[in-house]
Amino acid sequence: MSHSLFVSDVHLCESRPKITQAFVQFLKTTATHAQALYILGDLFEYWAGDDAIALGKQHEVIDAVKQLSSKNVSVYLMHGNRDFLLGEGFAKATDMTILPDPSLLTLYGKLVLLSHGDALCTDDIAYQKFRQEVRTDDWKAGFLNQPLNKRIATIEHLRERSEQEKSAKSMQIMDVNQNAVEALLTQFGFPPIFIHGHTHRPNKHLHSVQQHTCERWVLGDWYEQGSYLKLDSSGCHAQAL
Repeated sequence: MSHSLFVSDVHLCESRPKITQAFVQFLKTTATHAQALYILGDLFEYWAGDDAIALGKQHEVIDAVKQLSSKNVSVYLMHGNRDFLLGEGFAKATDMTILPDPSLLTLYGKLVLLSHGDALCTDDIAYQKFRQEVRTDDWKAGFLNQPLNKRIATIEHLRERSEQEKSAKSMQIMDVNQNAVEALLTQFGFPPIFIHGHTHRPNKHLHSVQQHTCERWVLGDWYEQGSYLKLDSSGCHAQAL
C-alpha cells in the first residue's frame, strides 16, 4: 500500500554516532518502501550554514538522503528550531524539497497539516521573542556572513544557555498552547490530521473545534523514543524503531 513516513527531532550530531547509524539504516531500509519521507524539523542538533557541507560535515547522512531520493522516494524537509539555517545548498546536496512551516497537503485523499511545532509553544514568551528575532532575513544574513568556526561557537553557547533556561521552565510552558493549536486548525480549515514534533512527547490527541474533529499526532525524538509515523489511505499509524 502506498504510504508516507514522518519523522522529527532526530537531532543528529557527532557526539551521538549511534543515532546517525540508526537514521542512515532507517533511510536505507524502511524509508525505501515509502512514497515520501517528511522530516519535520530538527534533523540536526544544530546547523551553522550550508558551507559546512564542503568540510564533510554530516556527509554520511547527506549521502544516504540523496541515495533515498534516487530511488524515487520524495524527501521533504521543514525547518526546526535547531536547524533553521538549512538552505538551498543542503537541499541541492540531498535532492530534497524544503517546505514552509506550516504546510497543508492533500495525502491519500485527506487534508494533512504539517508543522515543526515550536511556534505553537506560545506560553514560552522568551523563546517566541528569540525565535522571531533569529528568523528574520537580516539576522540570518548577518550571522551567515561570520566565519564558520565563530558561528559554531555562538551556537554552542546558545545551546548551553538554552539548556540552563529550560531547567527553570515548567513542562507546561514548553508544551504547545491549546488555543494556539485550535487557532491554527481553524486557519487551515479544520484538517482532519495535524502532524508536528518539537515537544518530544509522542502521542495522539483529538481536538473538537467548531464541530470538526482533528487528530493531532506528535512525533517523538530519536535519542529517547526512536519513532516515526506512517500515513496511508487508512490513516496514521505510530511506529517504533
